[in-house]
Amino acid sequence: MSPLQVLTREARTTLWRSLQTFTVTRIVIALVLLLYLGLDIGGGGLRLDAASTVTCLSYLAAALVFGALATWWRRRFAWQLGVQIAADLAAISLLYLEAGGMRSGLAILYLFPLGGAAILAPLTLALFSSAIATLFVLAESTWQVFMQERQPSLMQAGMYGAAFFAGTLLVNRLAARLIKQEDLAAQRGLDLRIQQTINQIVIADVGDGILVVGDDSAVFTGNPAARRMLGLEGEAAGFVLGEAPGLEPLAQAFGAWLRAPVDGASFVTVKPYREDTGPLRGRRDQPVHLKLRFARVDTAGVALGRSVVFMQDVSAIENQAQQLKLASMGRLTASIAHEVRNPLSAIGHATALLAEDLHGPAELRLLKIVGDNVTRVNRMVEDILQLSRKVQPNGEPLRLAAFLAELKAEFCETHGLADDIVYIGDAGENTVRFDPLHLHEVLLNLLNNAVRYASKEAASIRIFPARDAAGRIELHVQDDGPGITPEVRAHLFEPFYTTSSKGTGLGLYLARELCLNNEAKLDYEYRFDATAMGPRRASGRFVISFSQPA
Repeated sequence: MSPLQVLTREARTTLWRSLQTFTVTRIVIALVLLLYLGLDIGGGGLRLDAASTVTCLSYLAAALVFGALATWWRRRFAWQLGVQIAADLAAISLLYLEAGGMRSGLAILYLFPLGGAAILAPLTLALFSSAIATLFVLAESTWQVFMQERQPSLMQAGMYGAAFFAGTLLVNRLAARLIKQEDLAAQRGLDLRIQQTINQIVIADVGDGILVVGDDSAVFTGNPAARRMLGLEGEAAGFVLGEAPGLEPLAQAFGAWLRAPVDGASFVTVKPYREDTGPLRGRRDQPVHLKLRFARVDTAGVALGRSVVFMQDVSAIENQAQQLKLASMGRLTASIAHEVRNPLSAIGHATALLAEDLHGPAELRLLKIVGDNVTRVNRMVEDILQLSRKVQPNGEPLRLAAFLAELKAEFCETHGLADDIVYIGDAGENTVRFDPLHLHEVLLNLLNNAVRYASKEAASIRIFPARDAAGRIELHVQDDGPGITPEVRAHLFEPFYTTSSKGTGLGLYLARELCLNNEAKLDYEYRFDATAMGPRRASGRFVISFSQPA
């Protein structure tokens, strides 16, 4: 096997390119020699030196042939290089003799073919060429001593020979090291391209969405899953998060993570939006609930850092989990009435009888604790039993304006609130298909949560209808209290999860189930409100999305 075949394709290309450079240099040297040795400029004008002219012209013709072969016939590299070096040595030797030997100073020309051999040929061939050149120079000097009775400098000839060997050995070792380094770099580049191809395949086929985002929120790239989750058309790159109103929650979550990096996940809801013009074009008809994870990329001191955003569509997972929980709750409710409610009734009746006979402060306090806990457990049972009492929702259209006005009056009267604390937006003539009793139960649950955290100032609790980009009606319930943290948001609609010591953890769960029963959705989305003091304040709101037009 040829040594050239052991190298990589990139290394072989480099050797052929070096051989072409070698042939071009030979053509230039041949032209210079033709002008310097082939022309004799004396007192009688310009004359041709026949012997040197023939040698230089032959050398120039051979150089042109070698250049054409190296360019158009890339085969038999070792054979071409060997013939070229042999021709160089022969031509330089003839010119060396014709010019008078050592005193002409042309021995320096041997460095050209010897250097080329040291770079392109194996060490054995390079040293063999050096040996030929050295022997020729020594032989010519010896000939002059014995046959022409001249006194040439044998020391100078020996120094030339030593220089030939030393230069050849040094250049060959340096060239071999450079070729190995280039071959290693080419192999590393090939491995890197293979790894990039594998990464592209993995990223393209993975189910999670992946975005590469700069610190200025500019999106550099994204995989097909990310485009599908965000409803983007075309490439998921070349835009800034937050350019579309529907992607603002994603931009806000990323900005919050940049300010305070944490290892936990964030949850956002990408609402329906439509963008037909501009750098960001996308269409989405359904809201999608995303779980976000962020990772910082080590950019090794680059001014603008980059991060990777991992997105997981948890809407289907949440729906499946809700169905499993509902099935479990259904099996539980079959035995609650007999196993829990009857003992609760007995305990409550016994407590009432004891209250008639006991009048001491300590006894009354203990009886009150028992009674309060009986009431709490009984309310929990009532909430669970509502799941088994759900009926087919009413299909008649419901006018939101009259319904919300009646609900506000009832809520304010029950809680003793001023009329201006609860703000009802203009519902106009909007109607929805939702069972009135179910919607009443859902909104009362949301308002009870709102009044617990609201400031009780004017319009601190807001209920207002809106329309998404697809034209569907939404009902927003919002208060001016602090927003829900991402940790609480992850478990917000789970049964029996509560942050209040007096709550059962079933209110929001039942509210969402009632919405699902009426083919609607209940979700919590983050938003940022501008304040008079300057910075925007984090807040949130509950959103009921009605899927059926009235």
